[in-house]
Amino acid sequence: MLKKQNLFGLPREKLSKFFMNLNEKKFRTKQIMQWLYHQSASNFDDMHNLPKDLRKKLQTIATIDLPKVVSLNQSSDGVIKWIIDLGKQSHIETVYIPERDRGTLCISSQIGCALACTFCSTGAQGFNRNLQSHEIIVQVIIAQNHLKSIEKRISNVVFMGMGEPLLNESSVYDACDLLLDDWAFGLSRRKVTVSSAGIVPAIYRMSEITPVSLAISLHAPNNNLRDILVPINQKYPIKELMKACHHYLNAGTQERHILFEYVMLDRVNDLPEHAKTLAKLLNGISAKVNLIPFNPFPKTQYQTSKKDTIEHFQDILFKSGIRTTTRRTRGDDVDAACGQLVGRVLDKTRRNAGRN
Repeated sequence: MLKKQNLFGLPREKLSKFFMNLNEKKFRTKQIMQWLYHQSASNFDDMHNLPKDLRKKLQTIATIDLPKVVSLNQSSDGVIKWIIDLGKQSHIETVYIPERDRGTLCISSQIGCALACTFCSTGAQGFNRNLQSHEIIVQVIIAQNHLKSIEKRISNVVFMGMGEPLLNESSVYDACDLLLDDWAFGLSRRKVTVSSAGIVPAIYRMSEITPVSLAISLHAPNNNLRDILVPINQKYPIKELMKACHHYLNAGTQERHILFEYVMLDRVNDLPEHAKTLAKLLNGISAKVNLIPFNPFPKTQYQTSKKDTIEHFQDILFKSGIRTTTRRTRGDDVDAACGQLVGRVLDKTRRNAGRN
């Protein structure tokens, strides 16, 4: 039986080709996108401005089904976490973080993660597979539908959930196209952020393909330490990573900035000497540093940096001219804080073989 095409996740150009292959007029693309992303249509019969025979045909060759939400939990500070079932014992997690002036949705790009960053719960669970573009976009649809019912909105979308986005480029770029498209979600390029641990060749490609914002999970100012905390650094060391970041900043005609994420680990990467080295590394680059207090998870070897240590670290960066903020821990009572997303991942890698 021929697999049905999921229309969620098809950016405008690909959706137009889909209808061209059906010998349909070009304007069908806009009609369908309006129904999918603005009218929250749940089946093709709802699309009353489409001819009946087209609706019938779409029912046989396409789908707009949403996956099952296993659970929806809200933390005491308003953070919402969805666990979404993608079948075959695989789940992803999506998190909404409300602020006074915005609402940020943190979405996943893979089931699990293969990078094995030592301070991240997701990486400790292993890797299953990449998400398809519709599996990325339905996270936004599911969240948007719920948030409308409680009169909240999504103003920002960040690829900071489960997985390394730049190891799933095609699906992530298609999702970014839809997030920016006025016929879909209509977000500005600065309101969509792709976070990467430093897949250097992909950063160069991303610079030319999509204008969205870039965040780098740095977490250490030198190779010796970063090799341990972020093992992909052994393949793409800091010098190569920073060269790719400079390329990103200079690509295109619009001004760009980079957010560097830095998890604060007690007596591991939070010493004054680390702050000074980080300031030198980022000197002269259009960047902002986001210090992230470590969020503990079971069996972790790390502890969270003390509050005064984080403040001193931030002060050193400030005095060196580096724009710096400290992220407030949110959603930790429902395991929705940064680094805590797990899902129920069936590990298909060999990384955990022989450990039992």
